[in-house]
Amino acid sequence: MNGYLNESNFMMVEEGFTTRDLLENLLVELCQVSDQQAFFVADLGDIVKKHLHFLKALPRVKPYFPVKCNGSEGVIRLLAELGAGFACTTKAEIARVQSIGVPADKIFYSSPCKQVAHIKYAASRSVQLMTFDNEVELSKVARSHPRARRVSLEWGGWSGSWGDGWEVTEGLKTPQHSVALLCRMLLGIAADSSPSAHPNMMFGTTLKSCRHLLETAKEQAVEVVGISFHLGSCGLEPQAFARSVAAAQLAIEVGTELGYRMHLLDIGGGFPGTEDTRAQFKEIAAVINSALDLYFPDGCGVEIIARPGRYYVTSAFTLAASITAMEEVPAEQPGSDEEESGGKNSLVYHLNDGIYGTFSCLLFDSPCPRPQLHKRPCPDHPSRSSSLRGPPAHAEDRIADGLELPELHVGDWLIFEDMGAYTIATSSSPGGCPQPQITYAMSRMAWKAVQLFQGKPPQTEDDRESVCAPLSCGWEMAETLCVTPVFAPASII
Repeated sequence: MNGYLNESNFMMVEEGFTTRDLLENLLVELCQVSDQQAFFVADLGDIVKKHLHFLKALPRVKPYFPVKCNGSEGVIRLLAELGAGFACTTKAEIARVQSIGVPADKIFYSSPCKQVAHIKYAASRSVQLMTFDNEVELSKVARSHPRARRVSLEWGGWSGSWGDGWEVTEGLKTPQHSVALLCRMLLGIAADSSPSAHPNMMFGTTLKSCRHLLETAKEQAVEVVGISFHLGSCGLEPQAFARSVAAAQLAIEVGTELGYRMHLLDIGGGFPGTEDTRAQFKEIAAVINSALDLYFPDGCGVEIIARPGRYYVTSAFTLAASITAMEEVPAEQPGSDEEESGGKNSLVYHLNDGIYGTFSCLLFDSPCPRPQLHKRPCPDHPSRSSSLRGPPAHAEDRIADGLELPELHVGDWLIFEDMGAYTIATSSSPGGCPQPQITYAMSRMAWKAVQLFQGKPPQTEDDRESVCAPLSCGWEMAETLCVTPVFAPASII
């Protein structure tokens, strides 16, 4: 075992005990102490299942989890235990990952717009892999990262450069085989220029500008080792990956012509976290594999990484939030549906969390999950046109409109599933909402699968037979996963 995760970091549950069962138990305890704070239940076994599916579906791709998607400690510890890398966009995210012992060579500083202070911090923490897509970003890294520039050396008839295992010491040119490696840069491209491309794909240079940027990097003695693109997960068609991989191959050819050793391709994110999306993960993986086989066949010397975020965590987290206030408003007011309400008043419910806290995911193009009721509604009470809002202090904190719900009361709880992506900040919430407490759970079978993944054999014959059981606590899988011992992915750098 890598030692990032142990049984003290989560609640062990037996097979058949579901996330909803655990949530119900926690609600009973909270009601007894009159605690009305929102909270999460996180099924770590669901993340284990997703990881194993990812490695099976994309065997050549090494996952780097984007910490901005979910910076919770349990998620980071589990993925580190499973051998994943981490894509960080801020100093705080780098610090969070390294605080549990993740080495620098497992970190990709993936932000397209980096603060100088954060570049210097990354350099001080030996983070070497970064990205750029314009001259400004290139110059910032060249000036601010002390190992960003390749320096020619001559010593005793030998000539080399910093980046070949040598460093310059003041007044001397001395071989140092233990020196940290040179900073490595990926050129970010906006590859998919089709009409279906999502408008949020604002980062990345055009293919026409690649040669100029690579030549500029060479003039500044910056080492470029590959290409990066990011399509996002907002309804893109799978063929967008194929077009982007093809464009990346053209960009890598340009870099190779200019003398760079281009050995790394980052295919970014864009993998759905639930099964109700237009494009299924299996379909996307098939397109990616075909494109890689065509443009980067096995043995070509180019390693592939990706940044799956929503894919890993969306379905693993369930949120419970309570109603703290309610009001009745005329149906013609904004936030109500006059036609459906038939002229009756609409109900507005204020929750103990909102878009300045957990529901900030709505700002990332995520649809609001339909709430489930904790208590079974009275059949005699008809549904009412309803809206959900955050705490009353923020009038603009609108979570959902146009819902048909039975009449609820202050103190009632609502359950939201699929709340694992962009709901948990690395730093404190700007809106003053306290961070919901997270209860992590994992089935015993999932924990055994983690141990087996790390090469630790099951202790008994029963254990060896049980590793093909469902891995998430209570959620059935379409097909069981028979986990074979493998080693964690090696560092790419």
